[in-house]
Amino acid sequence: MRSRYSAYVLGLIDYLVATWHPSTAPGDLELQPIKWLGLEVRHAESSGDVGVVEFVARCKINGRAERMHELSRFVREQGRWYYIDGQVPQES
Repeated sequence: MRSRYSAYVLGLIDYLVATWHPSTAPGDLELQPIKWLGLEVRHAESSGDVGVVEFVARCKINGRAERMHELSRFVREQGRWYYIDGQVPQES
């Protein structure tokens, strides 16, 4: 998760596509102009070749502070982890 966040910060589209599972990867990826401010990994767990990471990323979009809270699913294939998808968790 941290490497994908860093890739978003640095605009490394090729890395993001390479770490996205082919079954869910977008055809083309275009990044919005976002100023990333920080990443908090709240929880991470794996069982065998599947994993889940809960994170909050802080950013500014058009000068406005935002936060992105997601539960991301990953799968490991041939020793590499791939991002599958993410859901916004229900706030309690």
